[in-house]
Amino acid sequence: MKKLGLATALLLAMTGAQAYQFEVQGQSEYIDTTVNDKDFTGGIQATVYLKDVDASKGPLAEAAFLNQASNVSLAYNYGEVGSNGVDIIAHNFGAKAEAYLPTKFVPVYASAAYSHTILDSKNQNRTDDNGDRYALEVGALATKNFLVAVGYTSVADQTALDAFNVMSNGVAKAVAEAATIGEDQDALTARTKYVGNIDGTNMAVGFETGIVYGDDTAYQLKTDLYLNPQLSVGASYAESSFDATPDSAWGANVNYFITPAIAVGASYVNANSKAANDTQTVGVNAKFRF
Repeated sequence: MKKLGLATALLLAMTGAQAYQFEVQGQSEYIDTTVNDKDFTGGIQATVYLKDVDASKGPLAEAAFLNQASNVSLAYNYGEVGSNGVDIIAHNFGAKAEAYLPTKFVPVYASAAYSHTILDSKNQNRTDDNGDRYALEVGALATKNFLVAVGYTSVADQTALDAFNVMSNGVAKAVAEAATIGEDQDALTARTKYVGNIDGTNMAVGFETGIVYGDDTAYQLKTDLYLNPQLSVGASYAESSFDATPDSAWGANVNYFITPAIAVGASYVNANSKAANDTQTVGVNAKFRF
């Protein structure tokens, strides 16, 4: 009977579940730079929502945002990178909490995040390193499904990446963002996010903008077209004024929910630079909800 119960629960999760409280996401990226085409990263993120998330309305990919679902997440990224005789193993850990609080006027948003990066050199060309970063953010949903937020980020070491930025936007953009802020620096951030249905269809659109102001300035734009609740295609663009990172990067992605509980996706980023290495990344990802 126990085996039957477990099998039934798994079958429901894989076929028709329209509400979930846990999400596990995994991803991997292949990195091709001007001087090295053998780098790669891998990552995993686990999120628990304080209440069940209703996935029956709108794009499945944005169910948590549409439900204003408060949550706690843990993330881990692993990477093997190097060039010109330098070989580094990178470990990146992160913890994050997001809260949506109703008020008499508009829903209020707040988040807090911490990431820690460890660089383990495999030769004598560079010493081992590690660093921390902290981030706080507050905002509000000015109108339905439209979030405006501002924040403060403290990067104690330039090697400290945002573990959740790696998972959501890829390693190329996450590295450029950390370098733009600068070593042992504070930064101000601002972002917006909107998801809305297209009247008369089962399609929807999503837009995101973001800016980081530290030693230098970076901004990014993202848009997604949800052809139906299961399938989406998207494009992104990012730019940084820091000379030692790619000047600009554009990307494309596609994501598909095989069932309401299982999704797969792929991404591509092309980052061009005048002073640093050009970089291309190809990524794959998967999500499981239950």
